[in-house]
This record gives sequence, structure tokens and C-alpha cells, in this order.
Amino acid sequence: MTTEIHVYSDAATPLQGYLSYENAKSPKPAVLICPDWTGRNAFADQQANAFAKRGYVGFAIDIYGNGQQGKDNDEKSALMQPFMKNRAMLRQRLLAAFNSVKELDVVDSKRIAIIGFCFGGLCALDLARSGADIKGAVSFHGLLHRPSNLPNETITTKVLALHGYDDPMVTPADVNAFAEEMTTAQVDWQVHLYGNTKHAFTNPLANDPTFGTVYNEVAANRSFYTMHHFLQEIFQ
Repeated sequence: MTTEIHVYSDAATPLQGYLSYENAKSPKPAVLICPDWTGRNAFADQQANAFAKRGYVGFAIDIYGNGQQGKDNDEKSALMQPFMKNRAMLRQRLLAAFNSVKELDVVDSKRIAIIGFCFGGLCALDLARSGADIKGAVSFHGLLHRPSNLPNETITTKVLALHGYDDPMVTPADVNAFAEEMTTAQVDWQVHLYGNTKHAFTNPLANDPTFGTVYNEVAANRSFYTMHHFLQEIFQ
């Protein structure tokens, strides 16, 4: 397996993504991984390695720049909030990653997908909303709301949202609003809801019921299984 820190940029901001692949004799489909509000962390890098083992190019995105990570909830919120308030800036940051990855020799530029976790789920959906030429976007327990002051481009990709029904941060009403958004945009979309499941259900370290973040092994396994089936469909 080849792994490396791939340095790219968004205007003057240097970014440090994590690239992983095996046996790149010919270009491979790529999966971009958007981390949660921590920033590009070990979990995101591990996901890139897991995709490499399945025959893809895995690329964990650096959203905040210079490989920054938040150490606690206050730091994570401080890093995330500027992008939540300025979704145009977030879209530009995501497009910087997409444009960098599609130029790599090991990547089949016509077969790229993006996934994301929590805040990263919103990132994956926002790349889809940008009109980028990707094959699929997958949100795991993501923030689903559309930008309030940024028009969507035509969404050309298939979309999959994997969500806990008891997620206190994104309620069933929010999920319905997302479904209506996707339907109005005539997107090929799916939403899978997992019962008795809260936010951050794929994260083995999530164990804060009062905050609403709880790991759920069954829901995690089901969601990853669904994602892999989705990738097989879009990359065939």
C-alpha cells in the first residue's frame, strides 16, 4: 500500500490530505473522505486505507488547512463555524480537494465519489450541491440542511444519506426537508434511517448520550454495507 501526505492548496491556504492506494498500474476510482468537525484525523486516514484495500484510491480531505485538528469541542466548533457561516468558502475548499485529486495519475477522473461523517456529511453533500462531476455523495449522520444564502448548481450525482432516527442534531423533520430538497432538484437520492440510533453512530469513541453522540455497532455495520453497495453501483 502506498500512503502519503498529499499537499495541495486553496488559494493561499496550504492543505494536507492523506492519500492511500494499492497496485496503481492503471487509474482507479477515488473516494474522498470528509472528516467530522475534528479535522483530518486518524479515523479519516483509516477510512482512506480501507478504501485502498478495496481497490480504490482513498483520500482524506483537509478542510481546515495545515492539517489542523480540534482537541476539544470548543476548538472543534471554532474551526468548523467559519465554514458553517460561509458555505461558499466551504464549497471552494471542497472543490480544491476534488480538483487536486482528479489530476492524480492514479485516479480515474470520471469515477470519483465523496463521503463524510457528521460535519463531513454536510461537506459531501455540499460538493454534490456545487454541481461537481462526481459519481456519488454519501453522508453518514451528517448535517443535511442546504446553504441558506448560496444557490445550488444542478446536482448531477447520486446521493445517499445514512442517518440515525434519534439524532438530536438533525431531526426527522430535517430529514424530510432534505428529501424534499433532493426531490425538487430531481436527484437520484436515498435516505436510510436507523432506529434507536443517535448522532456519530459510526464512531467507536462516541459515548456521550447527553450530547447525543453514541456509537452503534449494528447501525455502523449496516451503513457501511449500504455504502459499499452504493459505490459498486455508481462505479460499475
